[in-house]
Amino acid sequence: MKPDLDVLIIGGGLAGLVNAIQLGKAGLQVLLVEKKQYPFHRVCGEYISNEVLPFLHGMHIRPADLGAARISRLLLSSPDGRRTLEMPLDLGGFGISRYRFDHYLYEQAQAAGVTCLTGKSVDEAVFLNDYFEVRLSDGKAVSSRLVIGAFGKRSRLDKQLDRAFIYQRSPYIGVKYHVRTDFPKDLIALHNFRDGYCGVVAIENDQFNLCYLTTRDNLKRYGTLEEMEENTLYKNPFMQTLRGNMQVLYEKPEVINEVSFAPKNTVEAHMLMSGDTAGLITPLCGNGMAMAIHSAKILSELIIQYHQEQLSREWLETTYTQQWRQTFARRLWAGRRIQQLFGDESLTSLVVAGLNVARPMARYLLKQTHGKVF
Repeated sequence: MKPDLDVLIIGGGLAGLVNAIQLGKAGLQVLLVEKKQYPFHRVCGEYISNEVLPFLHGMHIRPADLGAARISRLLLSSPDGRRTLEMPLDLGGFGISRYRFDHYLYEQAQAAGVTCLTGKSVDEAVFLNDYFEVRLSDGKAVSSRLVIGAFGKRSRLDKQLDRAFIYQRSPYIGVKYHVRTDFPKDLIALHNFRDGYCGVVAIENDQFNLCYLTTRDNLKRYGTLEEMEENTLYKNPFMQTLRGNMQVLYEKPEVINEVSFAPKNTVEAHMLMSGDTAGLITPLCGNGMAMAIHSAKILSELIIQYHQEQLSREWLETTYTQQWRQTFARRLWAGRRIQQLFGDESLTSLVVAGLNVARPMARYLLKQTHGKVF
């Protein structure tokens, strides 16, 4: 029996969409399934390193044409605001909302001939007889030669696949706002507070992304987001100043629970994982979007080669795992280690002060969180 599809992609974030565009342009029969309707917001720092630009430009995607803000400087502050580190970003980056960028990529995927099914989800994907049988939330079934898992940081499919990290409670929650405020448009700021840190970066349309990571215990201590922010986030003087002239642009913040930075497998039960589904870098390192795009490039190029040269599934899975590890494993490891330097108020202050003196070390650590231009 010949499957209905060459590739089915579960999840329409950056990784899923970039895979879809590349595979669609190569002439493969692709279905992308996204449980939400575009455009929509996601919890995300919305900063992307310029390492992605040559690849995006090769796809005729130019973030500057979408209004992306150009970012060239970093500011890091201790929880009490007394210690700061400001330095140029050697490679630089850009800020753009997922609301804008994902919707644009969705339109590009459709233009590439990809069938996009939104407002639906995948309930089950079972590998049998060298292809997948996939059951959708509307009860329909479809078969596919390959399945890409691009369903993000955490999904019930992780449990179906019995992935190890899903059984380990994560202490982290992420919260995102879009705001208007008086803030430099070329600067990305990482402001620490007790048991957390907050990123601020310009995006399109004179707006700013304000996204922070903290712990469930921190939220439990105060009961509500508002009380927690009042007693922790806004104790940092930089955040207090920002708050004084800040207009929040939507009614409620976007929130995600159980954000896990534990290692993950790139292939599970023959499903090929891409983006955050394959591995998540700590938000303090601010480069998850670039990694998602790069991981999709690697995977889609290998799938095209697999399809055109009629290579084995074993070759595809083994080669993808090897290339993913070579590209990202050290970067994720460095991100987890760097995050351990922050969160505790006293330690964070010492680290920021030390990096301000040891600038070569600061640049070295920053380099560990970025990849090479591709």
